Amino acid sequence: MSDPYPRAPSTHVPVLRLGDVLLVTLQGDLHDSTAEQLQQDIGEAIARSSVSGVVIDISGVEIVDSFLGRVLAEIAAKARLLAAQTVVAGMRPAVAITLVELGLTLPGMRTALDAQDALGMLTRQAASSRPAHARQESP
Repeated sequence: MSDPYPRAPSTHVPVLRLGDVLLVTLQGDLHDSTAEQLQQDIGEAIARSSVSGVVIDISGVEIVDSFLGRVLAEIAAKARLLAAQTVVAGMRPAVAITLVELGLTLPGMRTALDAQDALGMLTRQAASSRPAHARQESP
């Protein structure tokens, strides 16, 4: 039995702050208007909270086309301009193959097997970039 009141697709992707990192989890297709809103939301969140990294978890994405590839690259470029690194996590093998076949590179982005690995990468990077005196414990 079909739903008599079909719902419009969600037009908002949550951007969560976990310490010094933003976490964005993509599920399913990313429509044009949703992608534009996501780019704006991430930029505003980086500027507002001065985070050092963004993790984009795409483990829930079945297919990546040239549009989504471009969106990811643009998010990374904007984040880099705001002094934040971007890590894409959870890329499926089929998605990686598709990106290669489309000739899409993701400049400025690193990849991780899952969101936990991505968070670890950014945490280690932030710790190693702190001045030496900031890591010393007081007596």
